[in-house]
Amino acid sequence: MILVDTALAQRQAENNPIRVGLVGAGYMGRGITLQIVTAVPGMRLVAVANRHLADARRAYAQAGVDQVQHVETLTQLEIAIGRNQYAVSEDALLLTQCEHIDVIIEATGTIDFGAKVVLTAVDHGKHVVMMNAELDATLGPILKVYADRAGVVLTNSDGDQPGVIMNLFRYVQSIGCRPVLAGNMKGLHDPYRTPETQRGYAEKYKQKPHMVTSFADGTKISMEMAVVANGTGFCTGQRGMYGPDCDHVDNAVGLFPKEEMLNGGLVDYVVGAQPGGGVFVIGYNDNPIQQQYLNYYKMGDGPFYVFYTPYHLCHLETPLTAARAVLFGDAALTPLGGPVCDVVTAAKRDLKAGETIDGFGGFMSYGLLENSDVCLAENLLPLGLAQGCQLRHDVPQDCVLTYADVIVPPDRLSDQLRSEQTVHFAQPSHSPHA
Repeated sequence: MILVDTALAQRQAENNPIRVGLVGAGYMGRGITLQIVTAVPGMRLVAVANRHLADARRAYAQAGVDQVQHVETLTQLEIAIGRNQYAVSEDALLLTQCEHIDVIIEATGTIDFGAKVVLTAVDHGKHVVMMNAELDATLGPILKVYADRAGVVLTNSDGDQPGVIMNLFRYVQSIGCRPVLAGNMKGLHDPYRTPETQRGYAEKYKQKPHMVTSFADGTKISMEMAVVANGTGFCTGQRGMYGPDCDHVDNAVGLFPKEEMLNGGLVDYVVGAQPGGGVFVIGYNDNPIQQQYLNYYKMGDGPFYVFYTPYHLCHLETPLTAARAVLFGDAALTPLGGPVCDVVTAAKRDLKAGETIDGFGGFMSYGLLENSDVCLAENLLPLGLAQGCQLRHDVPQDCVLTYADVIVPPDRLSDQLRSEQTVHFAQPSHSPHA
């Protein structure tokens, strides 16, 4: 098979670059812009859309592009791309409808707006790369249904933990081992962290306090592992996952129930393990001859083996996902079918009747991974849909919210899609374990 770099080099030689539209010019969006403009021959970032135009301009400027064309209509965008001008716009839907764009990278971190971007893009025949685990975890399965109907690829991104886990998962399968646990690694887990406690860290790394709070309080890893669960069919062993402390990832094998790993597979994580910043997969091989070889290769006695990648390089690899989609019709990570796991809403503090729930990494809630059949049976409120909901009554700290606890805002696309997802996959033939 032609490798991505070889195929991109061929596109460059033919002066036929993959044309990318980026929606969202935040921290990751700016990094993606820098990477495509400066380091990916055979690919051109033709347009960046952001609700604040100055940030779209900033993304290009950081990549050394000072001349950009502000566009407000589809015709203006098409003319700009035809003239090899870089375009910026406040209207993301222009990019999703433009016939001169092959693939959309969605990097907004939003649910309702992000879903609209994805739906419009696939409706216009565009592949979509989601740098948005929150959207993927909440609505990925039904968005994949729309993408399949349109004949386009919907995928999470290489480089971010879910994509790195899935690439490692596929590698472990390819060498004849059976993956039984897909794992993430965290340096810190404290569900009560807030944007105030994380402000200094955010300033140090030039990120938003709410974003880094979602890393610390467990929300982000819950979203990421829901994406992995939906892409592998693996479940969580308990609400919130096990998340044991671990000194080195090599020692992860003895920290999880072996019978659960062998009975369908687990998604989970370890805390404090070296090498930090990585991901891991536990593979199983009970062939005695292969075990001799694996022991010779310093992999241990078996039959459980830890494979790991010691880093994740989010924005550096996202362009490769766009290339995989366009060139090979291949997804880095996408739902197998119906939802396997969801992220539910837990109270970060005592909540009061009449309060409106804030967003990810805020002051009021954190996310916990739960198996989707439990979420459905107990009518649990997905964290991806919790923002903007008003509390009907007091809720104590650490209580998991149900739909009965809140008043949902009217007329949200995300709620409509969630209902459609539930109905669509209620049919037995759509069970991920069928």
